[in-house]
Amino acid sequence: MTDTRIARLHGRRVWDSRGRPTVEVEARLAGGAVGRAIAPAGASTGQGEALDLRDGGTRFGGFDVHRAVGSVNQEIAPALIGRDAADQAAVDRLLVHLDGTADRSRLGGNAIVAASMAVLHATAAAADKPLWLHLAGDRPVRIPLPEIQIFGGGAHADRRVDVQDFMVVCPAARSFAEALDWTAEIYRAAGSLMRKAGKAQGVADEGGFWPAFDSNEEALETLTLAIGTAGFASPAQVGISLDVAASQFGSAGRYTLALDDRTLDTAGLIDMLGGWIEQYPILSVEDPVGEDDHEGMREFTRRYGRRCQVIGDDYLVTNAKRVEAAATAGATNAVLVKPNQAGTVTESFQALRAGQEAGFGTIVSARSGETEDVTIAHLSVGWDAGQLKVGSFTRSERMAKWNEVLRIEEALGGSAEFSGWSAFPFATP
Repeated sequence: MTDTRIARLHGRRVWDSRGRPTVEVEARLAGGAVGRAIAPAGASTGQGEALDLRDGGTRFGGFDVHRAVGSVNQEIAPALIGRDAADQAAVDRLLVHLDGTADRSRLGGNAIVAASMAVLHATAAAADKPLWLHLAGDRPVRIPLPEIQIFGGGAHADRRVDVQDFMVVCPAARSFAEALDWTAEIYRAAGSLMRKAGKAQGVADEGGFWPAFDSNEEALETLTLAIGTAGFASPAQVGISLDVAASQFGSAGRYTLALDDRTLDTAGLIDMLGGWIEQYPILSVEDPVGEDDHEGMREFTRRYGRRCQVIGDDYLVTNAKRVEAAATAGATNAVLVKPNQAGTVTESFQALRAGQEAGFGTIVSARSGETEDVTIAHLSVGWDAGQLKVGSFTRSERMAKWNEVLRIEEALGGSAEFSGWSAFPFATP
């Protein structure tokens, strides 16, 4: 490996998939290696996650990032120059210390995560290795099971339906490439069904169809029909994954489903979701109740965790201590890992490892505001996460990540192992 001391760190303002400014950081090492990374941004955010630093005011709705770029160039860069990029944990500790807040709000979670990931990329480049291999070392890895949005809702589609994501997973596929093939057929079938029914209204933030359904359950009916229309058996070959994102339509044990014109307490919401699990080929449910509804999360996991993956996103916010507490309490059996939610690469890995040690499913995830950055594709493989959630099967900021995993699978050749059913933390059908 060449000299891995950080020689230069530069922040710049670029754009994300929602047409909003975001932060890119470029790290150059003394030996000449270069790494680059871009911070994503979420629309549906948990209360405990790292906060982006935005400029406020009227320009671009307050979402500009000159202050965050300034954090990189005026504070982070001087502090990191001369440090060893190969010691990622030390770099990330310094970033956290430099910010000095629990939520990364002083320098900005967007500035910090972009710097952390850029340093990681530079170190891999210095070792002349693809990032996934640099992360894996000598450990065996699996190619992740993709979790792919077909219909978008919630905060990703102006609340046209209350449930945020209706996705498919293809655990019976023999490879990542085949899982994408199957998903493409299902996506086409879903689009055809919606057009025939007059239900299609464009695309949501993450590329899934923006539907005109009359109820939340109609989305499940249509998606189940699309799976069958495409020629697949459910759930034996293809299942449904839901991101309920319940914190977006309820709190303190009260949930209002605007599309269905009904308000439910925690027990009622759990019963409704349980009825869906009984009726439709649902294999995974994310944030089934609100992030403040600890008893509800435990009860949902107790009732359905043996037959369904129960993911904590807003509930766990990529935080290792929260994952450990959830494992002890029996609340959730899977963790979503979003680097910008934690703030640094090291903290993200700690949350993922806490999940793996608890026997949880682990899913590396994109955000609704994304770019061409493919870091998470490499994290999902190099960390042997088993699952990857990027969004839909359209829009280039999503396809860049799916295509990157295709390249990794091809590079592994005959030694590539697709996670398939092994990705789930429950007894498979």
